[in-house]
Amino acid sequence: MPSSTPALGTPGTATASAAPAERTAVPLGARSAWHDVPRSQVRRFAALAMAEAPVLAEEILREIRREYPHVPVILDDTGEPKSLIGIRRAIEVFVLHLETAEDRPRVHPEVFQDFGRGEGIGGRSLDSLQAIYRLGVRLTWRRLAEIGQLVDIPPPAMYELVDAGYEYLDGLVDQSVRGYAEAAARQAGERLRLQRELMELLLAEHGTRPAAGPHEIAATLAERAARIGWPLPAKVAAGVLLRPARQAVAPAVGEGVLLDMEAERPRMVVPDPDAAGRPELLRRAMTGWVGAIGPPVPLVDAAKSLRWAEAALRLMERGLLPAGEVLHCTEHTEALVLLQPEELIDDLARRTLAPLAHCGRTPARRLAETLLAWLETRGGAPEVAARLGVHPQTVRYRLRQIRELWGDEIDDPDRRFELELVLRAQRLRGDLGSFTP
Repeated sequence: MPSSTPALGTPGTATASAAPAERTAVPLGARSAWHDVPRSQVRRFAALAMAEAPVLAEEILREIRREYPHVPVILDDTGEPKSLIGIRRAIEVFVLHLETAEDRPRVHPEVFQDFGRGEGIGGRSLDSLQAIYRLGVRLTWRRLAEIGQLVDIPPPAMYELVDAGYEYLDGLVDQSVRGYAEAAARQAGERLRLQRELMELLLAEHGTRPAAGPHEIAATLAERAARIGWPLPAKVAAGVLLRPARQAVAPAVGEGVLLDMEAERPRMVVPDPDAAGRPELLRRAMTGWVGAIGPPVPLVDAAKSLRWAEAALRLMERGLLPAGEVLHCTEHTEALVLLQPEELIDDLARRTLAPLAHCGRTPARRLAETLLAWLETRGGAPEVAARLGVHPQTVRYRLRQIRELWGDEIDDPDRRFELELVLRAQRLRGDLGSFTP
């Protein structure tokens, strides 16, 4: 919005007196200099200004094109520039206001909203548009000052018209701002729609994707990514979040990260997740959020990364993974690998831990702890004792029990691997040594 009035040509100094009956109403309020201008002079001023409007509008447009050659010229259905129509209409409406003495000029909002809408759609700011408006006002008032001299409008009244003109300009800018905001909102909504379509394709499992080969899928991905200006990365990581509150503000994940807040559990796709600074940026952006980010995978395998993230979130909800943060699956690989196939691990536990079935809960737990420590250290009684915080003689006693229970099978590498696998999974679940027949 302009905050000051540009210098104008000095209006004429001639004045005219009139009887009170001939005084016109005031455009801006009672008891002003304009209020004392005789109506006959106002009519003559308005008639001359209205006659000048078409020529003045063309002059303004020529000057705009000269000073702002980058501004596109858009034609209406008749082939006439829309900007010329808008300039002419703005002048005519303001002059008509002077003659009819309404409280405030009435402008067809569609015209100037269209101008603002066009700037928004074109990806430009409103700065140049407001500068153009100020140029138009300056040229208009130069001509109106000449007309004021011609019909002897007193300088104080012309100064009031300058103020009225810039108030009128504020109204035009307001209309353009509305159009600009509307265009920006529509574009943002359209971008979100296109972004969700891209994410749906990225995160769809191969079996649910449209019947197309890898090349067709890659081409579709490239086309949809190009529509939102998203460079296709070599690798991505997919994530899933829990809302801290129903109306939670979307996390500021930074440019390039795709985020779908419309889903019940918001999802995200992180391009090049191992890029320098990316992990730290995400950690800061996700403060206050809970969720999981899957491992980095090739672009076409984004659904696999999402699957791991969802699995991690389920484990988090069961209390088997740390809660209260957005964790990275790559930092919890053991838990995700061992806790996911529960039925298989439980079946393996029933078979491999069968010798503990009749030992009782506490002795079974102690033997399981000792066995796991022995398997992990591959050491003797002192190493295992140090790991468990017990006396080496206690360990020797337990190891003898273990050999009695499992016999020669304890020396089989495959059996030892199965035992360590099962016992590690149980330790992660907090039920080491448990046995369900």
